[in-house]
Parts: sequence; structure tokens; C-alpha cells
Amino acid sequence: MSRAKGNIAEERACEYIFEEGFTILERNFYSRFGEIDIIAIKEEVLHFIEVKSALEYELAVQNVTPKKLSRLIKTGDVYMKKNAITLDYMYDALIVTPKKLWHLENITL
Repeated sequence: MSRAKGNIAEERACEYIFEEGFTILERNFYSRFGEIDIIAIKEEVLHFIEVKSALEYELAVQNVTPKKLSRLIKTGDVYMKKNAITLDYMYDALIVTPKKLWHLENITL
């Protein structure tokens, strides 16, 4: 997917989570392990959100691989240590298709 399409999907994802009552703390946080697309908080829980988009749900969700999840977790650890955060947290995926968005919370379980 092109970076432009990825940016559009991320914008839609940000609008969605904002409407759902999240506060966005940071976007595109990088560490040597990888990137977190969106870091947001809701009800004292920190959410590290990976945005994946495709024409169909199945195609997008297949891109949340064990390797990607491992990098997401390591990068989340870096963020929490760097910012001395002790809140509860979870790793989420936000699947974006042309017709719908799915927020999959706590994808590490």
C-alpha cells in the first residue's frame, strides 16, 4: 500500500477513535524496533494502536502478523519507559476498509 493511502487510513482511524472518546497522545511514534501508528488514552488505559487497511477486512487483518505484533509490543515498552508511564495499557488493531472500521482491542490475548 502506498504511504498516501496509509495516511488516509490513519486519518480515518484518528477521527473514529476521537469520536469514541479517546484522547490521542501521539502519532507515528518510532523506536529502533518499529513504529506505533497511534497512541491514545481512554478511561485511564493507554492504547497502542496499529492501523491496517485494505479493500476487505480479511486482507487487512492478515497483515497483523506475529512479527508485527512483537515489534509493536517492544516499541510500546520503549514509549512507556521513555515517558515514565505506569498506566494500564493494551495493544489494539484498527482495521480500515472503504466501508467500515473495526477496532480490535487487546490483540495480544
